[in-house]
Amino acid sequence: MGDVKISDSVIYIGADDRAIDLFESQYKVPNGVSYNSYVILDEKTAVMDTADNRVTDVWLDKLEKALDGRKLDYLVVQHMEPDHSGNIQRLAEKYPEMRLVGNAKTFAIMKQFFTIDGLDERCVTVKEGDTLSLGSHTLQFIMAPMVHWPEVMVTYEQSEKLLFSADGFGKFGALDADEDWACEARRYYFNIVGKYGAQVQALLKKAAALDIKMILPLHGPVLKENLGYYIDKYNVWSSYEPEDKGVLIAYASIHGHTAAAAEELARMLKERGAEKTVLTDLSRTDMSEAVEDAFRYDRMVLMAASYDGGVFPVMEDFLLHLKSKLYQNRKIGIVENGSWGPTAGRVTRSYAEGYKNVTIAEPAVTIRSALNEASRAALAQLADAMTVSE
Repeated sequence: MGDVKISDSVIYIGADDRAIDLFESQYKVPNGVSYNSYVILDEKTAVMDTADNRVTDVWLDKLEKALDGRKLDYLVVQHMEPDHSGNIQRLAEKYPEMRLVGNAKTFAIMKQFFTIDGLDERCVTVKEGDTLSLGSHTLQFIMAPMVHWPEVMVTYEQSEKLLFSADGFGKFGALDADEDWACEARRYYFNIVGKYGAQVQALLKKAAALDIKMILPLHGPVLKENLGYYIDKYNVWSSYEPEDKGVLIAYASIHGHTAAAAEELARMLKERGAEKTVLTDLSRTDMSEAVEDAFRYDRMVLMAASYDGGVFPVMEDFLLHLKSKLYQNRKIGIVENGSWGPTAGRVTRSYAEGYKNVTIAEPAVTIRSALNEASRAALAQLADAMTVSE
C-alpha cells in the first residue's frame, strides 16, 4: 500500500489488516479492513483516534515517525469502539502530558474499558460546536450520537476544510484492495449503521452547513473528489429509500424444489421486464450481502420451505436481520413450500407485516413439494404483481 497523502500538516497513520477473517466477529471481509488514524502537526499536535490492537506496532511506528521527536499534545477520541480505541491507554502512558479530547459520554465509556491514572485531570470535555485551536488549524466538534454509538462525534478542521467522519463514510476492505467503493461501503453501512438512519440524517444536515474538501473516515479510503456522490449515497441509504429498481429473490430451500421455483420466478420477472433480478440462496450467501441487497432494491420476494411448524431457519435469521435494521419502504412477495402442512408463509408474513411502510404483493403463493400447473400459474400472477408499474 502506498502512502495516503492528505496534506503537509495532516498525516495518515492508519494500517491495513489483511489477516482478519470476521469484522466484529460476524462480517466476512475477504479483502480485509483498514483502521484509519491521523495526526495533525501544528504548534500543537493532535492524533485523531487510535487503532485496533491488531495493528498496534505498525500504528505506533507510523505515529512516532510522523511526530519525529515532538511531544503529543492531544488525542481526539471520536468513537470508543475497540477497533479505534484499542490503544488509548497505551498512548496515554507513552505520552503522560497528552490530554484526551472527547465528550461526556466518551469518558464514561472510556472508564469502562481502561484505567488511566489521572484521567479526569487530563480530560478536555467538549460539546456541540466547541473548538480547539492547534495553531493554524482549528478543530470544531460535532456530536453524532448513535452513529452508531452514543458517544460518537465527528470533527471538522476549519483551515483545510477536512471532515474527520468517524465510522461515517467507511467501508470494508484494506486500502490496497482494488474494489468499487459503493459495494463494500453499502454492505458496511446497512449492516453496521443501518438501524440509525434518522441519526445519520441529522448528521448530514449538520454537515451540509460545512464547506468540506475532504472526508477522512475511520475505515476505508480518504474521499477527496466528487464528494457529492458519497454524500448522496448516504442520504439515500439513511432515508431507507431504494437505491435501484429491481427484485431481490431471497430463498431458503432444503432439497432444491424451492430453489427451482426461485429460478422459475426469476425467469418470469425477466420476461416481464424487471429492471434487475438478483437471486440469493440464504443457505449459502453471506448474510450481510443479503441484507445489503434487500436495502438496495425496491422489491423483494421471500421464498422459503416450511420447517418444524415454522420457516426454514436461515429465512427467519434473514427476517430478523431486516427487522433489526429497520427494513422499510419496499414491496414484498411471499412464496412458501410445504409437503404436508405449509407454515413458512404465515411466519414470513408475520415479520413482513411488522416492517414499516411495506406493501405485501398478492397472491401469496403456496407450493406443495414441487411446482405444478396450479402453483406455476400463481407464481406467474405474483411475477405480474412484482413488475406492475406503481
